[in-house]
Amino acid sequence: MYAEERQQAIGELIDRRGRMSVADLATRYGVTTETVRRDLALLERLGHVRRVHGGAVPAAALTVTEPGLTEREHTRADFKDRIAAAAAQFLPSSGGSVVFDAGTTTGRMVSALPTDVDLTVVTNSVPIAARLAGLGSVRLHLLGGRVRGITQATVGDDALRYLGMLHVDVAFVGTNALSVDHGLSTPDADEAAVKRRMVESADRVVVVADSSKIGRRHLLSFAPLSAVDVLVTDCEIDETDRTQLIDQGIEVVTA
Repeated sequence: MYAEERQQAIGELIDRRGRMSVADLATRYGVTTETVRRDLALLERLGHVRRVHGGAVPAAALTVTEPGLTEREHTRADFKDRIAAAAAQFLPSSGGSVVFDAGTTTGRMVSALPTDVDLTVVTNSVPIAARLAGLGSVRLHLLGGRVRGITQATVGDDALRYLGMLHVDVAFVGTNALSVDHGLSTPDADEAAVKRRMVESADRVVVVADSSKIGRRHLLSFAPLSAVDVLVTDCEIDETDRTQLIDQGIEVVTA
């Protein structure tokens, strides 16, 4: 393979996978890590990738935009279904309490809850609350505040005030992006504040996120990786990312 062909292939792979490490690229293309670093330097100058510690991410990996709820509902839906099913093992025992962050993967979790589940649920998601409202065995608390149309999540002072008094067994939290250096991140300041309080309120934090979000960074970090107990993701997670997250003390579950 000529250098130009390899560089094009590397750029396309990073764009598709979201993040690749130097070591994995060197093994995949049978070249030295020094050659890969030169390739990444060239691709970065051309605006195709952005180099990060140990590898590279797409040039647009750091972003301040977010897709709407409808678009996200249909993105990587099969992966989200499997992640939600796997995350259910971390629900507390009967009589326990959880907080569900707004999101399409957490929404899939609550849709699959048994009708006789004995659980106290706190959420800032209008769609999640609507799904749970008919379950008589669930003691449901919907956080007050302003509803963001793009995510249908309540945010603002009322939500933060309630979360400041809250203590739950488990927080199931979604994220727009996850990286070793930037932690969990999202583009909106109001949602970042609510997510931060959710993380702080729980004995155990379970993050549900498909692998396309790993290695990416959004504008605002709302929690460091040290705050995460479990990450439930899909089987396409890069092995280097998996190792780095385990080294951070996180239990990584693939679905």
